[in-house]
Amino acid sequence: MDTPSNAGPAGANLNSSSPAPIEPGKSSWRVVWLVVVAAFLALALATPAAHAAWQQVAQFLSLLGKPVPASASVLSEHEIEQLDRMSPQAQAMLLLERSINHYKGANDQIVARVQQWPGKLKMDGRLNNLFVTALNSDDLRVRAAAIEVDLAARNLEKTSATLDRLEPDAYTGEQGPRANALWDIGLLGGRGIEPQRAAQILLASVRDSNVNIRYWVVEGLSYLGTDETIAPLLGALHDDPSPMIRERAACALAQSGMLSEKQRRTAVPKLLDFADDPALDGQTRLWVFQALRDITGQNIPHDAAAWRNWYSSNDGRWYPVTHDSQ
Repeated sequence: MDTPSNAGPAGANLNSSSPAPIEPGKSSWRVVWLVVVAAFLALALATPAAHAAWQQVAQFLSLLGKPVPASASVLSEHEIEQLDRMSPQAQAMLLLERSINHYKGANDQIVARVQQWPGKLKMDGRLNNLFVTALNSDDLRVRAAAIEVDLAARNLEKTSATLDRLEPDAYTGEQGPRANALWDIGLLGGRGIEPQRAAQILLASVRDSNVNIRYWVVEGLSYLGTDETIAPLLGALHDDPSPMIRERAACALAQSGMLSEKQRRTAVPKLLDFADDPALDGQTRLWVFQALRDITGQNIPHDAAAWRNWYSSNDGRWYPVTHDSQ
């Protein structure tokens, strides 16, 4: 929810440009009080026991360290009871927000209700903001929830008949409908609707003369997320004449889309080859190094030899740094 313009402590005037006045005589007492508190802290921290106690307090003020749960992260019974009284738009917003925050039961509710939403959602305002946030989640299940909401909002049934309808537009026609068809086919294939057929349709345009069409081919492949998409994405990163397409391909391999962590790791050997390939310009090699870092979690300089040494020393057996290991 957007923060209202008058949000803040009760009675606070957020439109005021000057601080609240201090009554005469109180300023000096505040200075004395601060000096006393500072002296007390300095004395207290001089002892090991007091220092250890302060460290325990200080750690709760830090943003560093492992995630600290605020609750059990379970969709409450109260919220579930309220869902049936909400509009489809309100249901989708609540459940997608809970999915983003990994509340148990949120995705179950989306699965149970999404078939009732087609034609009843508007992908704008807060729901669109939640969609974008979910689509960039570090959890593929949350990304899948976002796609389900998007398909429902645009009244796209997850059936082979929908692919039949979209396929002609994906091959020919005006740029707008064609780009939309490529994107939709990628999403549908990624949700299990004839993924091999979806890949064939997308790959038919991977070298199209229209850069915007190639862009949406890459995006479609990214969200299709099958093993078959790795090689063409690597090909687009290495060979596409457009820097925009090469960058999107690098992002698709590194973080965006529906490829799993395991699938992304399979691209590393080829990315290592790209890292010192003289056929690539400096900017593209930079995207290669960035992709390597995003996939592996390794903070290694942009140096092909250093990356190869790291990879060979681990004999290819390594795993990215995860939240739990930080």
